[in-house]
Amino acid sequence: MGWLDEQVVVLTGGGSGLGRALVDTLLEEGARVAVLEFSADKATQLREQCDERVLVVQGDAGSYDANREVVAAAVDAFGRVDCFIANAGLWDANRGVEAMTPEQIEVGFDDIFRLNVKAPLLGMKAVVDELRASKGSFMVSLSNSALYPGGGGPLYIASKHAGMGLVKQLAYELAPDVRVNGVAPAGMVTDLRGPASMGLEGAVFADAEASARAVADKSALHRCPDPVDYTGAYVLLASRRYGITTSGSVLDVANGKGLIGRVADDLLAAR
Repeated sequence: MGWLDEQVVVLTGGGSGLGRALVDTLLEEGARVAVLEFSADKATQLREQCDERVLVVQGDAGSYDANREVVAAAVDAFGRVDCFIANAGLWDANRGVEAMTPEQIEVGFDDIFRLNVKAPLLGMKAVVDELRASKGSFMVSLSNSALYPGGGGPLYIASKHAGMGLVKQLAYELAPDVRVNGVAPAGMVTDLRGPASMGLEGAVFADAEASARAVADKSALHRCPDPVDYTGAYVLLASRRYGITTSGSVLDVANGKGLIGRVADDLLAAR
């Protein structure tokens, strides 16, 4: 028996990194999964790697039509939607305000907010009727950057704070029928990318070993989590048994990020 037996989950950005780990964990917990993936290559790989419990739609999570397409495909294939996870996102590679030109701020803002904020809103619009019918749940992949500074530049931090506001407002509007929550992981080694408009379309964590050390060094727990380490939070919130009392919350699974100030103080005091 899995925590998500018979649930149908729609997931955006499921082709790699945290999204790909979520696909595997959702299947392990008994769900069927419909994935909206932007990359045609990743969509093809996902189809080849998974069985009939996974369907894949290639499309842009920042488009309402693509969100409607994957929701309709899920209903057609599996009969319902119980959960929607808005996971697709873009990072700004820690670009500070002084490191960006005015033009980069303009185009970067539009691209990052389009995928990190507008896309979850469009996803909810596309799925809300199905979630009301199933008394289901909706989740947004946020970040430690929704809770703390220092996990990105101003564009990314602002977008994730906006995402937290979106979670709270949607939870308020859709209660009691639909539960809405966010998950705030910290760093991990993935092929996370930024907007092409800012020249950040290449994988940010190209040097996996160095990136893992950097993530661990910034962690109060002194480790670099694998993407799968974060997936249990989504299972908990999607569960109709264990997550049923939770809505309007952002689950902080950010590797002890909130303790960093205290840990630094303790280290300084010990010197």
